[in-house]
Amino acid sequence: MTNGNNSRDRLDRIEAILEVTSANIDRLSTEWQETKAIVNSNSRAIQAMMEQQATDRLKHEEAMAQMRDIMKRVVETQSGLTRILINYDEDRPTILRRLMAIENKVDRILERGEE
Repeated sequence: MTNGNNSRDRLDRIEAILEVTSANIDRLSTEWQETKAIVNSNSRAIQAMMEQQATDRLKHEEAMAQMRDIMKRVVETQSGLTRILINYDEDRPTILRRLMAIENKVDRILERGEE
């Protein structure tokens, strides 16, 4: 019966090993599913962040384009004002001469009126 007991003991040990192995496989399968769920969740979060980043980049580029347009208009306005001031300075002697001529005529008329 020693042979029968040895065989039975071996079978019992094999069954115990199989039970432990089966439990380990079940645990690993569960952990694998949890890991897979975490990876999928992180993947969706990363995709959403990348889409938000792309949207933010487009908004920034649009704002920069508007800023460049505004700066261009400011420069054009400044140039226009500079040209106006230059023209005014060029016309100023003519305007002053005309005002002085008018003043002289008024003075002569006043002098005639006093005589």
